[in-house]
Amino acid sequence: MAEHERTAGTAADAGGTPRTRILLADDHALVRRGVRYILDNEPDLTVVAEAGDGAEAVERARAVRPDLAVLDIAMPRLTGLQAARELARLLPEVRILILTMYDNEQFLFEALRAGASGYVLKSVADRDLVEACRAAMRDEPFLYPGAVDALIRNYLDRARDGSAPPAKAITDREEEVLKLVAEGHTSKGIADLLVISVKTVERHRANLLHKLGLKDRLELTRYAIRAGLIEP
Repeated sequence: MAEHERTAGTAADAGGTPRTRILLADDHALVRRGVRYILDNEPDLTVVAEAGDGAEAVERARAVRPDLAVLDIAMPRLTGLQAARELARLLPEVRILILTMYDNEQFLFEALRAGASGYVLKSVADRDLVEACRAAMRDEPFLYPGAVDALIRNYLDRARDGSAPPAKAITDREEEVLKLVAEGHTSKGIADLLVISVKTVERHRANLLHKLGLKDRLELTRYAIRAGLIEP
């Protein structure tokens, strides 16, 4: 269970000004502590809940109904991108920011497709995160300069080629199964976590092997590492 969780409801500072209520999810407690220090020192921002993985982030969000979720990408059980997609489906009113160490175009595009309002690098969080939170609450996007360049390049490349962005190779559910397989969960364990049958898990695993042209669990794990679903 996340530490320092506060009671759900509208937070306000001493002068009665409403504060943006934030859920913070990162699997490193030290990172959460540092980010929380940055956010809680702002008069209009407050962290009301923390989570150590993507699945817990979804659970905490459903419990405390934050205004904004700040999610790391590389987390156990569900990645930040998977959690973002789930939050966008379950709680569309919650704004989402991705806070990550990955300066990676693939993750950037996946984050935007998942419904994130912004993409912030941990290396410059002390400079960018507060403004990114405020921008998200104004319904404005926030991207670091390199991300803006990547979006422009991608748009110009597609405009020149007359092509649409490539379709995702696997479904969201298959991605969830892939991540859990790579983390070492058994078929029964995955079935329990996702509330599906063992037979359905096995079907998803077979589909993954077929779609990705892989042979076994080891190759699935290597693919998951390359795709950023788990850390090596």
